[in-house]
Amino acid sequence: MTVYKATSTFPTDERFGLISQSRRAAVSIPSNIAEGAGRNSIKEFNNFLGIANGSSYELQTQLVIANKLAILESEILDPLLAQIDELQKMTYSFQQMLEKKINMKKM
Repeated sequence: MTVYKATSTFPTDERFGLISQSRRAAVSIPSNIAEGAGRNSIKEFNNFLGIANGSSYELQTQLVIANKLAILESEILDPLLAQIDELQKMTYSFQQMLEKKINMKKM
């Protein structure tokens, strides 16, 4: 994963800080999407997409902080932020579609 490669250059004193937090957030995104897909209802799936989206914002923030601390170069940060932004747009759109399905079932 790109985040693992990007954080591999962080100082070792960040091993339990930004490295660990960034990697956990990056893994949490697809993990929550997968877990939600395996649930028994659209509503549960939608909830897990929200959790995945929250993890994407967490990752985004951690990467920006790393950049501000001068441990992540902008040349690496910018494409990562673009990927995260695209993922956020996709999950949000998917959530909106699922929400419509949920509301239609209530009728």
